[in-house]
Amino acid sequence: MLLKEIVEIYNLLDSSEVTGYDIKSYLSNISNKNVDINVHTLKVEKGSTDFVRITIPGTNGKINGGNAPTLGVLGRLGGIGARPEVTGFVSDGDGALAVLAVAAKILNMNSKGDLLKGDVVISTHICPDAPTIPHNPVPFMDSPVDMATMNSEEVKGNLDAIISVDTTKGNRIINHNGFAISPTVKDGFILKVSEDLLDIMERTTGKLPKVLPITNQDITPYGNNIHHINSIMQPSTATSSPVVGVAITTESIVAGCATGATNPYDVEQAARYVLEVCKDFGEGKVSFYDETEWDIIKKRYGDLKILQTLGNNI
Repeated sequence: MLLKEIVEIYNLLDSSEVTGYDIKSYLSNISNKNVDINVHTLKVEKGSTDFVRITIPGTNGKINGGNAPTLGVLGRLGGIGARPEVTGFVSDGDGALAVLAVAAKILNMNSKGDLLKGDVVISTHICPDAPTIPHNPVPFMDSPVDMATMNSEEVKGNLDAIISVDTTKGNRIINHNGFAISPTVKDGFILKVSEDLLDIMERTTGKLPKVLPITNQDITPYGNNIHHINSIMQPSTATSSPVVGVAITTESIVAGCATGATNPYDVEQAARYVLEVCKDFGEGKVSFYDETEWDIIKKRYGDLKILQTLGNNI
């Protein structure tokens, strides 16, 4: 259970003055062994944000010379706050809240002797005063930095698979309080939903799994004047590793810039799910896609990497 971590990190993030260095201090106090916490401040014309990257070695991970696969866990968001337009922690911050809770829980587990086999790299960014932009059916949170820069900061390293956690409440496509997972996306292809990931969802929720429907538009880069459900699948435009979205969802439409919208139980459920994926992926129990079928798809249908680009000029 991660409720303790959710509450503590929420209280840290719900501040107009919070920085990535506050998160680093919090995590370092849990465990300063076998963990690299890097904070990088990026200032641009629209403002600034602190990128936080937590690298936790596994007992058989690549960092220690092993061969267990490495999982990247990304908390996607525009910002944790939209000050001065609104006061307080916004719904869009749930992605950062969830993945930082996962980091805290793994470090707590490590301090008690429970070590994961594979390396886990957790990345997000901290911006308490991000801008907003118009979007239907509800406004989007924007970010001081552009999506390409965000991807270059968060989608890097030798990651064998990526989990992208993002608030996904401003739509009429998934109407469910809790979370949903997307199909796997790789090199421009939307592949079948991973049975292994569905199994973990069933065991952690005790309910039938919920799947986030995504389209070709959603897996193209921002900036092409095409509608996207949100940024949850944007990491897939910057890597050849398989990407699965974990969408924190609601039954009704909630704007990303709305305050008072964070449900700690929903966020905890999503974070607990991600933690179980971290455990099983490092042990080789989870496959994000069928490699044999992937080879057939490539031979029969060729290359769709153009969907990872802005496409042809028009």
